[in-house]
Amino acid sequence: MTTEVRSAVGRFADFATVVGPKSPGVQGCWCMSYRDSRVANEDRPAYMAGLCESDPGPGVLAYVDGEVAGWCSVAPRSTYRRLMRSRTIPFVDELEAWSAVCFVVRAGYRGRGLMHDLLAGAVEHAAAHGAPAVEGYPVDSRGERVDVISGYVGTVPLFEEAGFVRAAPTTGVSGGVARVVMRTVLR
Repeated sequence: MTTEVRSAVGRFADFATVVGPKSPGVQGCWCMSYRDSRVANEDRPAYMAGLCESDPGPGVLAYVDGEVAGWCSVAPRSTYRRLMRSRTIPFVDELEAWSAVCFVVRAGYRGRGLMHDLLAGAVEHAAAHGAPAVEGYPVDSRGERVDVISGYVGTVPLFEEAGFVRAAPTTGVSGGVARVVMRTVLR
């Protein structure tokens, strides 16, 4: 199995394959929950297509043997309206950190460690675009299994294995599980 992680710039169709609804008429998140939930459901694909047109783009995609298999939303925290206004996920300091807020791994590719590849690729992507730090806001599952829906934010061990450290507590939860601010400083 060969895995590569690439920027989503110029790859909207692959992004849509991973995050777009699988059934006609179903409206999906399109990874807009943190960006700007005010964008109407029918306008979300076009919004994200626009972000996929130029650097730094909205995130990174994982490919397994050339097939798109996963997604990680990573961008400057300032581009995520929900994070900028959050009362549950605090700012650690004044650094212009980037945020890795969402992971999606397609069915058929789960259980292969792709979230680790996606997080490493997200950090590399952020560093290549001058990010001073990367943050994530994973669930602190304390070793317990997390369901796919709650786990879209990642887990503390995922971030720890990538060299992130606990930077701040939060009052946020995902699926009823407490979240924490994890951070890695790049420069």
